[in-house]
Amino acid sequence: MSVLQAFLCGFLYFIAIGNLPFVGLWTIQRPLVCGLLTGVILCDPLKGAMVGATINLVYLGFISAGGSMPADMALSGILGTAYSITGGLDAKTALSIAVPIGLLGTLVWYARMTYGSIFVHVADHYIEEGQYHKIWRANVLYPQLLTALITIIPCGLAAYYGASYISGFVAALGGTVLTIFKVIGGMMPALGVAITLQYIYKGDSRVFLYIGFVLATYSGLGLLPLGVIAALVAVVYVQVTKSQDQSDEGGPSYE
Repeated sequence: MSVLQAFLCGFLYFIAIGNLPFVGLWTIQRPLVCGLLTGVILCDPLKGAMVGATINLVYLGFISAGGSMPADMALSGILGTAYSITGGLDAKTALSIAVPIGLLGTLVWYARMTYGSIFVHVADHYIEEGQYHKIWRANVLYPQLLTALITIIPCGLAAYYGASYISGFVAALGGTVLTIFKVIGGMMPALGVAITLQYIYKGDSRVFLYIGFVLATYSGLGLLPLGVIAALVAVVYVQVTKSQDQSDEGGPSYE
């Protein structure tokens, strides 16, 4: 990995969690997207998308509530994909390495939230001095500079030096330890699927889960037609439910 590629990986991490308009937490932060873009940076977009998609399975039920961050899936997707491509790891082995990296990445998030509170007092100072035209600096400029500092440099260094040693690290693990990593990596996606099922396996949605399972297993259709069928079923269900609610509201009253 070149210095430029390592810098671009760090910059990608900054974009992923920087809360910039139209990008970040709801788009690039996802490991599937991070993996694809990291693969583009490292000239292997196909493997990047495959590894990113595998890592993304763990975070299907990811929720960040009240400013908390249980894991940093952007850092997990970027470094996990980078190590996979540079070290020749398969997706499962890369996943077993990426998840601990995601847990370590929460330190970056909490550092940002902690030190970012300083800029609130900077904005208060501007208000007290009547310098209202400078408030944007405390609201936009300074927080983004802080985020860039604590994301681009650490992630870039981790990508550059980690990529340099990952091949030797894998070789030192040997066959047995590497097999253990693969088994662990193969089990982790089940955790993400199970967390997601906690949200969708409720009420009327249960029957749709079984219908989708039967179609995906026995119909032989690809993901695209299955997605279209699921979208059409969802539209019909919403229309029928809405019509039923309207008829209940406009029904005869016996009071």
